[in-house]
Amino acid sequence: MPDFPQNQSPGQGFAELRSACLPNGYPWFAVRVRSNYERITSTILRGKGYEEFAALYLTKRRWSDRLKEVELPLFPGYVFCRFDPDQRLPILTTAGVVHIVGVGNTPEPVDQAEIAAVQAVVWSGLPVQPWPFLRVGERVRVDYGSMKDVEGVVVKLKNELELVISITILQRSVAVEIERGWIRPL
Repeated sequence: MPDFPQNQSPGQGFAELRSACLPNGYPWFAVRVRSNYERITSTILRGKGYEEFAALYLTKRRWSDRLKEVELPLFPGYVFCRFDPDQRLPILTTAGVVHIVGVGNTPEPVDQAEIAAVQAVVWSGLPVQPWPFLRVGERVRVDYGSMKDVEGVVVKLKNELELVISITILQRSVAVEIERGWIRPL
């Protein structure tokens, strides 16, 4: 299970996360990193004083002799980081960084609400997994629990409901198990 930031607890609601991500700091950007460098790059960025977020999830992997629980990135090859886009050289020179996602040489910020939604899902303690990016489907809002006010698309998988949260700029999504009674259509 990922560690919570020092000022974050599993019970903190989505509204508080969203307000913590708003204009009191720089916007979030998606940073493309080398394969399997998500944790290393995240640690180095944190050491340089940047606010970073490498979304991780737990999954079981079969080894030759056993089944092991491992922590993997929800968005393989990406780390999210807040920084001044006009001062991006320290980010680009960080070990493992390939480029900053954007149009041409101009970094494109990630929607603050999308980052806050992914953080709420990761920090909720509920089972979460990567999911194919979806553009269509019924949008819902969670009304109860640690993910209160999170919006996403609901899908059904193996008789369980999953809430799919997307990062539009990356065209990637994550899914988390939810209870039918927690959600309402938008």
